[in-house]
Amino acid sequence: MTKKQVLSILLTVVVGGAWLYANRDWFASDRIQIHTRVVPAGLGGGRFSAPASGAQPGPVMFEWERKLKLKTVRVVPVAAIETNKYAHEIWHLVSDSNSVPTRGFIYGMFVPGMRPAVKDIDPEPLVPGEKYRLFLQAGSVKIEHDFVAPSSDEP
Repeated sequence: MTKKQVLSILLTVVVGGAWLYANRDWFASDRIQIHTRVVPAGLGGGRFSAPASGAQPGPVMFEWERKLKLKTVRVVPVAAIETNKYAHEIWHLVSDSNSVPTRGFIYGMFVPGMRPAVKDIDPEPLVPGEKYRLFLQAGSVKIEHDFVAPSSDEP
């Protein structure tokens, strides 16, 4: 090979590498955006039917755009995280093997394919107006989402 051919190959590799570096988001995983909403109390009857006083807010639902196979779900008060590196989790679920792909769930309810991290521990109730952080792990993707528990005067 001549010097000219080696230089051309080297220049092509450098330009190609710079182009891949500039467009590396093509190879990155999609960003997952979590939406939080309050399911109106009284819909569907049963566990979430409207109480006699009508003062209880409905349950909090978390949703995202595509199905995820969740490995862990954790909810921790933000105030506890700010003061303690190992804050107490008020809800912690794990998947031993394969969880069922899901596009969302309601706080405190059974998530198919998952179980409480500590046996026979129920999720603690959310304190109205308090800020919480939801931690999700799905494969190698780790997601954090802050939300505020609804107060009784919110719709």
